[in-house]
Amino acid sequence: QISKMFGTVVVGVGIAGLARIRDLMNPMPSSPSENLKLFGFVSRRSFGNINEAKQISLEDALSNKDIHAAFISTENRSHEETIRMFLEAGKHVLVEYPMTLSAKAAHELWEMADQKGKVLHVEHIELLTEEYKQLKKEVAGKDLVKGTLHFTGSVLDENKSGFPAFSGIARLTWLIDLFGDLTVTSATREKQKDKNYSRMTVHFQTANKKPLTWIEERGPGMRREKKINFCFTSGCLENFPEAPRSSVGLFMQDQNLFAKKLLGQVSKEELAAEKWRILRCLDLAEVIQRYCEEPEKIYS
Repeated sequence: QISKMFGTVVVGVGIAGLARIRDLMNPMPSSPSENLKLFGFVSRRSFGNINEAKQISLEDALSNKDIHAAFISTENRSHEETIRMFLEAGKHVLVEYPMTLSAKAAHELWEMADQKGKVLHVEHIELLTEEYKQLKKEVAGKDLVKGTLHFTGSVLDENKSGFPAFSGIARLTWLIDLFGDLTVTSATREKQKDKNYSRMTVHFQTANKKPLTWIEERGPGMRREKKINFCFTSGCLENFPEAPRSSVGLFMQDQNLFAKKLLGQVSKEELAAEKWRILRCLDLAEVIQRYCEEPEKIYS
């Protein structure tokens, strides 16, 4: 049996890009990733080679018929333009979250991928962590009364990473995946420019009108941490359940999933549910940004 090989290119060599290069060069034995072959990488900086991977130009990556798929690991701000270029060139695309910094762009690109019959895959390693898988099991079947997810982390350059509702979309993805569709009831943002501090607070309602709060807080020296407090009719969950360490890295799990899609091994139902979730989260991120950027309402 001749297995189908997909030539791939990695665009952007930050932390994620380097992890992608490593995983493409060392696929898990007997996994779908063995069907991916790294052709090279694209970067604005000049590297020459990284390990055995060679640097190629963007033009080459787009025009080379032996390259079937692009892994996009550039800064958030440039995702949209890069996805568009590779889809237009007839390539499959894997992109790190957030897919874009505007919901409209995301819907357009998804439509374009559908029209061209190409796989558009958005990495969501936050759903692949053992910590999250255990949490999801723990929450399954319980009745939510109210909940909070509070994230802290170091300062991000918003010009590159976008508004916090987009750069922090991993948290929103958790909430939607755990509790179903949500509606934004209010959202505010506090910024202290001199201290380089930012705190976004979003209030949601579940379909059953239960309140959920998401806090995204960043400042110098803040530890990267998630705190949860989910209260159910049966009691509250304030700590993450104990989780084993996974033997397979998160980027490798994600890469296997992408390869499965290229090989046509993911069901239409799963693909549709994932597309709905990704676009829904981006729609909500945009609503949140609008709420936060509205001038203060003046009540007379």
